[in-house]
Amino acid sequence: MKILGIVASQNYPRQFSCNYLVIAGGGGGGYQQGGGGGAGGFRSTVTATGGGGSLESALTLNGGINYTVTIGAGGAGRTSGGAAASSGANSVFSTVTSTGGGGGGSNNYAGLNGGSGGGGSINVNTPGTGTANQGRSGGNGDTSTGGGGGGGGANTAGSNAGPGNGGNGGNGVATSISGSSVTYAGGGGAGANSGPGWSPGGGGSGGGGAGSASTTAAGNGTVNTGSGGGGSGQNAGTVYTNAGSGGSGVVILKYPDTRTITIGAGLTGSTASPSGGFKVTTITAGTGNVSFA
Repeated sequence: MKILGIVASQNYPRQFSCNYLVIAGGGGGGYQQGGGGGAGGFRSTVTATGGGGSLESALTLNGGINYTVTIGAGGAGRTSGGAAASSGANSVFSTVTSTGGGGGGSNNYAGLNGGSGGGGSINVNTPGTGTANQGRSGGNGDTSTGGGGGGGGANTAGSNAGPGNGGNGGNGVATSISGSSVTYAGGGGAGANSGPGWSPGGGGSGGGGAGSASTTAAGNGTVNTGSGGGGSGQNAGTVYTNAGSGGSGVVILKYPDTRTITIGAGLTGSTASPSGGFKVTTITAGTGNVSFA
């Protein structure tokens, strides 16, 4: 019986707990005084999670098993009218999926729903909504004087447009899963007219792209933060700037330093030196599998 017990323990490695941060790609900014892109969904087991929700529970994993990882791309910002901006793509770790951020509204198109919602546009001021426990809604556009609504962030909603001004992007959420506090998943600022005293919206904390109201293109969401892109502005007459694209997502894993991770083909990632009894692996691009020994 003792021999059988030893064989069983060798064939079935002990389970262990793995904390995670899974952030999806941010939405792109909308065109023609467009709304800011919404941040990608933010799901975390350390410090705080998105949308004001309760912390998620760590996953129980097994050695020698493949676990799927996908890093969601940011949505493209609009460079012409005819549709809302593209939403970001989902990010995945094992059974955890974070929803891509909603694209910002463009002229006659509302902001899109997502992990966080895209901001409303100038003519259809309705913003997109966020996903529970992942992010917040976008802000309303202003139909009277031409400013878009800010994209929702993981922590706060995008700001509504003011008279002539684009709304600010919502702020992101800070987590210390990597060992120091870092803020991710800010919403994109909205575009606006370029008249005297009018201004675009600023990007939310955590990497949101700024909106535009001049000849300069709107800002992109920061790479690997899942932040939204800034909305397009109006320079003069009917001349519009290009909107910013959303930032790509990220997956960060924290697990006991007695374990060794294998990052499979198709994924880009790195593991920091062990600290405090844990290792931290950050995966920044691709789709593939990870496993642990």
